[in-house]
Amino acid sequence: MNIIDELKNFPLLKNLKDDDLEALATYVKEETFNENDDIIKEGEIGDTLYLLIDGKVDVIKTTIYDDEFICASLDSSMHCLFGEMAVIDNDKRSATIKAKTKCMTLSLNRDSFTDFCNKHPYAGIELLKLMNTNIVRNLRIENDNLKLVYQALIEEIEND
Repeated sequence: MNIIDELKNFPLLKNLKDDDLEALATYVKEETFNENDDIIKEGEIGDTLYLLIDGKVDVIKTTIYDDEFICASLDSSMHCLFGEMAVIDNDKRSATIKAKTKCMTLSLNRDSFTDFCNKHPYAGIELLKLMNTNIVRNLRIENDNLKLVYQALIEEIEND
């Protein structure tokens, strides 16, 4: 696999120059996961983001009653990443990412991310801006979802 070519496929990295991508390629690590493997486990402390190179995954949340539900299904054609909050903060994972098929990822842990950003500040700023854009977009979606749930709850209470 040509890591630089793979990195160029990701919208997150679209503003990076070729020499920055070459540098980033030295920081990422190839990882393979088998079908049904947990790549990320909700509630655990994590420090790594993953770029999905090949395969399919489910994003799974757990209810307060320990019931699991699939929030999203992602595949490598979407050039997606997950776990990006872990390179920014040191908190629990917000969802489980389970491999639906055999998956190939490129991973980047917090220490490597920080080192890359320190040595390549322009690229680091671009990465942080794009990662924050993803996080904000997801937050807005969740806010809209909460509004829908709240409205449904109000309607249910009023109709009883």
